[in-house]
Amino acid sequence: MPAYICVTCGVQHEPSEQPPERCAICEDERQYIGWKGQQWTTLEQMAADGYHNVLREEEPGLISIGTTPSFAIGQRALLVRTPGGNVLWDCQSFIDSVTITAVQELGGVHAIAISHPHFYGVNIEWSEAFGGAPVYIHESDRQWVMRPHPKVTLWHGETTTPLPGLTLIRLGGHFDGAQVLHWPGGAGGNGAVLCGDTIQVVQDRRWVSFMYSYPNLIPLPPSSVQHIAETMRGYRFDRLYGAWNGRVVVADGLAAVERSAERYIQWETEGGSNGP
Repeated sequence: MPAYICVTCGVQHEPSEQPPERCAICEDERQYIGWKGQQWTTLEQMAADGYHNVLREEEPGLISIGTTPSFAIGQRALLVRTPGGNVLWDCQSFIDSVTITAVQELGGVHAIAISHPHFYGVNIEWSEAFGGAPVYIHESDRQWVMRPHPKVTLWHGETTTPLPGLTLIRLGGHFDGAQVLHWPGGAGGNGAVLCGDTIQVVQDRRWVSFMYSYPNLIPLPPSSVQHIAETMRGYRFDRLYGAWNGRVVVADGLAAVERSAERYIQWETEGGSNGP
């Protein structure tokens, strides 16, 4: 049976003879149902429609994987290469034999970690393509796992280590289990954080922002933003990699989080510099 993929969010559901009646992720207020209504596709149909993945080096040890033409949310995945193995950060909705071969030549995938439900993609297809790599999702987001599978590792607590030297950090905010990946070897050894949009790299790349819903413009409470900033103070990093190509805070990453959180909280509590 095919495992249908939601066209709007790009998340694959459990195999079924017919497309599911609904996508719970898109019905949630943080997402939306496409303007043409609920639509579905499959990997086979995507291949027939000409979708393919493009790999490029972002920096030594970090490879981005983006799908062309853009599909669903249009995010990229990131492959972190370390002496202890490779982690695939976030997940694409498309995979084929060409992609598998290219990633195998880079050392394969030993673990998969996903920031939040909007980026689950076809994570089980990626896992099975690379020997059953475990998929790390925080247990707080259990209800959003649309394709349950033994390889989905629902971890608990505030941090975990998918591979030696790499740390998953639960920040919450956008989703209860929203997480980021700390890579100490990134940015030439100054540290990098792969943040999806748990921490959103904005158009002015000296700054980041934080939201409960990005497409529907629902803000987070200041307490959630303060928690994110306080948690990130415990880590050394110079660079932030967001969910889309080009969304990178190149330097001074921790300071960018600090000043952005301060600005956000000021606007939410006092109306910013133009407030009373």
